[in-house]
Amino acid sequence: MTTTTTFIDRILTEANDRGVSDIHMTTGITPVFRINGKLVQFGDKKLMPDDTFSIAKALMPVSLWDTFLEKGEMDYTYSIPGVARYRVNSFHQRGSISHAFRTIASNIPTIDDLQMPDTLKKLADTHQGLILVTGPTGSGKSTTLAAMIRYMNEHMNKHIITLEDPIEYMHSHGTSVIDQREVGFDTKSFANGLRAALRQDPDVILVGEMRDLETITTAITAAETGHLVMGTLHTSSAASTIERIIDVFPHEQHAQIRTQLGGIIKAVISQRLLPTADGKGRVAATEIMISNSAIANLIRSEKVHQIPNVILTNRALGMHMMETSVQELLKKGKITREVAQPYLIGVD
Repeated sequence: MTTTTTFIDRILTEANDRGVSDIHMTTGITPVFRINGKLVQFGDKKLMPDDTFSIAKALMPVSLWDTFLEKGEMDYTYSIPGVARYRVNSFHQRGSISHAFRTIASNIPTIDDLQMPDTLKKLADTHQGLILVTGPTGSGKSTTLAAMIRYMNEHMNKHIITLEDPIEYMHSHGTSVIDQREVGFDTKSFANGLRAALRQDPDVILVGEMRDLETITTAITAAETGHLVMGTLHTSSAASTIERIIDVFPHEQHAQIRTQLGGIIKAVISQRLLPTADGKGRVAATEIMISNSAIANLIRSEKVHQIPNVILTNRALGMHMMETSVQELLKKGKITREVAQPYLIGVD
């Protein structure tokens, strides 16, 4: 095990030095780094099934092993003191085990560090309702939420409870009190943790992922009862986010859920990470919807597809479409025309 751990630590340390965001270890190929969105092979040692099995045994907490064998995949964290922390997903494929590592920055970035709009600072001061950060895997959703929590912790006096699977960014207490609970260790599930949070005097509840009916139902209840609930979904826009939530429920409940969502939704921030023009990093492009009476009415009246029109005509309120954000990044020279083009279809 010691030899395996030394091998892993060497690879992850090298990855950290190179600014790698993700590391893939699977059988039949050398370790693979994702650098600024591109996959690059590292070293000359192809991993064999025994190697990836040994990695799982060396890194995964013993308490998770039986569940991993039963379910076929498992999330956990791994740390190298003085180097970095990693979110790990180990999974079975074609009779062997593979691993995906996501680097977690040791320092929690600020909203300004992420070059995100100041609108997020205003949203962080929302007192109740539902704020969602959406996008595909690897689009920086967790990092955006961590930056908003950091802003609260530096400027506000709140009790913040986070429910994460696993915990990524480690927050210290500042002007706020922050309790972080890890699903599978500190609570059985997101839904269980959410229900318990309602009895823990929270001002803010962060849900790492709103992934099922029970979790979404409880989150809506929490938002209706005077709490600010923040969470993530794997959706691409405000409109698709609203529809995804509604579609989780049985058809006979859709009218009720539309009414509830119209009342509690405060904002949807959809984002993508795009490679920068200098090839040295990535920058976020965003769509931001901030709810107002017009958007609430569209949700209630089954006209969610018209939400982009409201976003386009309310830029003064801090709203904008993804195309607008991409155009601004292109104009500032932060991204190339080639990177921007897929987001500018129909835009001159």
